[in-house]
Amino acid sequence: MTARDGLPHAPMLALDDPSWTTLRCAQGDARGIPALLAQLDGASGDDCLGEPWQSLWESLCDEGQVFSASFAAVPHIVAILAEAPERATPSHFLLPTSIELARAAHDAEIPAHLIDGYVTALSRLPLLAGLVAAPDWSELMCSAALAATAAATGQHAVAELLLEADDIGAVLAWLRAE
Repeated sequence: MTARDGLPHAPMLALDDPSWTTLRCAQGDARGIPALLAQLDGASGDDCLGEPWQSLWESLCDEGQVFSASFAAVPHIVAILAEAPERATPSHFLLPTSIELARAAHDAEIPAHLIDGYVTALSRLPLLAGLVAAPDWSELMCSAALAATAAATGQHAVAELLLEADDIGAVLAWLRAE
C-alpha cells in the first residue's frame, strides 16, 4: 500500500501485535503505546501539545532518552502523516526528529526487527515535509519540518540547531552580523 507521497509504508509492528508488551517505554512496558498511536489518526492538525501527543512524548522521548518502543512508534507516526498531510502538526516532525537525535547522542541500539521500519520511516520525512509545506506555516512548523529533514539525512547538528533556536530571526540576524 502506498501513501499520498507515492511511497510504500515503512514496515511496522502492527498495533495489535502482542510483542508491544516486550518493548520498553519510559513507563515500563509499551502495551499502552498502540492505543496512543491509534488516537493520532483522528487528532486535529491544530493540537500538537494535547493528548495523545503529550503522552507519546512522555513515553517515547523522555528527557532525551529513547526506548525500544520509540523505534517501533516512528513508522506509525510517519505513516499517519503520509495518509493525512492536511492534519500535520509540528509533533509529526518533532517527535521522530527528537527520537533520532536522542538515538544518535546516546548511541541507542535499535532492535534488529525494528531497524528497517525505523530507517525507512525517517527517510520519508524530507519528502513529506515538502508535501505538506504551506505558505501559512508557523515558524514552529517550518523549523520542525526542516529539523526532521536534517535529522533524516544525518545532519544531526543542523537539526539540533533548528530545535534549539527559539527565534530563528534572531539567529539569522546574529549570523549576518558576523
